[in-house]
Amino acid sequence: MNVNLATNLLECDAQGLTDWCAERGEKAYRARQLLRWIHRAGVADFTQMTDLAKSLRERLLSEAVVALPAVLQDHVSADGTRKWLLDVGAGNAVEAVFIPEAERGTLCISTQAGCAVNCRFCSTGKQGFSRNLSLGEIIGQLWWARHALARADGERVISNVVLMGMGEPLLNYDATLAALRLMLDDNAYGLSRRRVTLSTSGVVPMMDRLGEDCAVALAVSLHAPNDALRDELVPLNRKYPLAELLAACRRYLDHAPRDFITFEYVLLAGVNDSVAQARELVALVGDLPCKFNLIPFNPFPGSGLARPGRDAMRAFGEVLLAAGLVTTIRKTRGDDIDAACGQLAGEIQDRTRLAERAAATLRAIPIAQVPA
Repeated sequence: MNVNLATNLLECDAQGLTDWCAERGEKAYRARQLLRWIHRAGVADFTQMTDLAKSLRERLLSEAVVALPAVLQDHVSADGTRKWLLDVGAGNAVEAVFIPEAERGTLCISTQAGCAVNCRFCSTGKQGFSRNLSLGEIIGQLWWARHALARADGERVISNVVLMGMGEPLLNYDATLAALRLMLDDNAYGLSRRRVTLSTSGVVPMMDRLGEDCAVALAVSLHAPNDALRDELVPLNRKYPLAELLAACRRYLDHAPRDFITFEYVLLAGVNDSVAQARELVALVGDLPCKFNLIPFNPFPGSGLARPGRDAMRAFGEVLLAAGLVTTIRKTRGDDIDAACGQLAGEIQDRTRLAERAAATLRAIPIAQVPA
C-alpha cells in the first residue's frame, strides 16, 4: 500500500467515514462499525476489526490507515498528573495532560501548535504560532490517553475533556468542531456536553457559531476587570473588548448545557490581584450567571510575573464569594513536570517570528526602563 495515498481514517468524522464507505459501495452501518472500532475500542489495526466483512478489511488494508501522532515523551508527576508530548510533524510537538481526581479524570488537550493570541502569562504564547492541528491530531490526543489509561475492568478513566491546552480552539474552528462532535458521539467517545469544556480567550463571532453548532460547556479566559488591563494581558481584547465579550457570553447561555459561564482568572501578583480589582470584577459581570475559577500563576522562565501569596488570593476570592459568586481557587497540579495551567509549551517552529519581534521591542526600550 502507498501510505501517502491512503486515507487516514482518524481525520474523518462520522459523516466522513460514511462518505468513504459510500464511495466504495459499503452500507452506512459499516461507517458506524469503523467509528466504534477506531474510537470506542481504540483499535488501529484493521485485521482486528472482526465484525467487518473480510472484503472490507482487505480494502481497508490497501486504501486506509489509522495514523496517530507519535508519543515522544510520557511524564508522570508526583501528584499523578500525566503529560504526553506528541509529534505532529515538521518540528512541532504538542502536549496533552491528564489530571486524576477522586470523582473524575480530566484530559486537557491542545488544538494548535503554538498560539497566536500571546497572552502575557502563558508559556505557549511566548513560543509563537506554527499552525492549526488537524482533526486527527486533536482527537489523537484523546485516543492515546484513553489507550494509555485503559483499565482491565473497562471502567472509563477519562470522564471530562477540556480544550484548554496549547492554542485558541476557536481560531481552529472547523477541526475543533469536528473533534467535539466525535467526543460527543455515542459510537465514539460518548461524552456528554456538560463534560466537555472549551476554553476561549474571547473570539466573539466564533463563540456565537459554537453556540449554534455544538454548544458544550464554555470557559472564558478573563484575567482582568477592565479593558485597559485586559488589553495588556490578553491582546485579543483590543479586537473584542469586554462589553462585546460579556454580551456574547449571555447569548451563549441560550444554547449552553450548563446555566452558567465559567470565567478563568489567572492571579498575578501586583497586576490583577487586589481587593479593589476584585470589587471591579463583581461590578463587571453584574447579573451574568457565572462562576470564577481563580488560577494561581504558574511561573515559567522569562515571564517577569509572580504568583500572589495565599493571603492575597484568599482576600480576592472572598470579595467574589461575598457578592454571591461561586468561586474556587484551582489547586496547582503537575507543576513538577511543567504540566500546570499556562505552562504547556511543547516544541514549536514559530512562523510568527514572535521571539524576534519581542527581542526587537526590548532593544527599542531605553536602558533605564528595562527591568533588572
